[in-house]
Amino acid sequence: MTEFLEIDGGRLAYDVTGEGPLVVLAHGMGDGRKAFRFLVPQLVAAGFRVASPDLRGHGESSADWASYTRTDVAGDLLALIRHLGGPAAIAGHSFSGGAATIAAAQAPELVSALVEIGPFTRAQKIDLGGLLRNGHHRKGITLLMGTAILRSVGLWKRYLDHALPGAKPADYDDYIATLEADLRRPGRMAVVAKMGQSAPTDAGAQLPDITRDALVIMGTLDPDWADPRAEADGIVAAMPAGRGTVTMIEGAGHYPHAQYPAEVAAAMVPFIKERTRG
Repeated sequence: MTEFLEIDGGRLAYDVTGEGPLVVLAHGMGDGRKAFRFLVPQLVAAGFRVASPDLRGHGESSADWASYTRTDVAGDLLALIRHLGGPAAIAGHSFSGGAATIAAAQAPELVSALVEIGPFTRAQKIDLGGLLRNGHHRKGITLLMGTAILRSVGLWKRYLDHALPGAKPADYDDYIATLEADLRRPGRMAVVAKMGQSAPTDAGAQLPDITRDALVIMGTLDPDWADPRAEADGIVAAMPAGRGTVTMIEGAGHYPHAQYPAEVAAAMVPFIKERTRG
């Protein structure tokens, strides 16, 4: 059941399932809280209370906010945790991986553990060699840039198809149709474009300051990087020594929680259980 939280600047939609220590799942740009539809049941079965919000400007959350940075979204996540009586483990995908990092650094008393899935958490440098060598990466970046510049739902759909290589979830066509209808509402693709053009420098600046353990989950076929493992390792290297670990999901693209939810849950559940109370 959808619930709503009024905060300064707008209204956040979210739902909560299960009982136990709190886990907050934050989706990436151009998606919605149903992105975790396969992961939530596994976390609930493992004994967690799981909250999934629609990011500002997405889904059932209000659309007209002053800005859409990772720092803004971090504040939204912390407001939700306070409302639900945290602390919580935060898992953020893509754009929200950076937002979750900022939240963990700014309010460690509210964040028990940090999970980043395919995260944009540090400043990106154009890898010309990687673009030339890796056609899978080149196509992904081209579609992402086109989406941000043209605010095109069609290009975003092509990116999503490319970013989930191989077998798609059984409900993929229906899911994409629902997502497309949401993104064609007035102003929604403008939000996606603004998020896509928001550099993750705010998140990268917080990496040395986190005091909670972090798990970075990355698909081996994530098209957003020429070398996904190197990106994950780079994020961990920017954290205090011993804070971060990496789990690679073989064959997954940018959405491992949709393609391989069991494997993602197998990495997340023991990591979070060791670091939560409840």
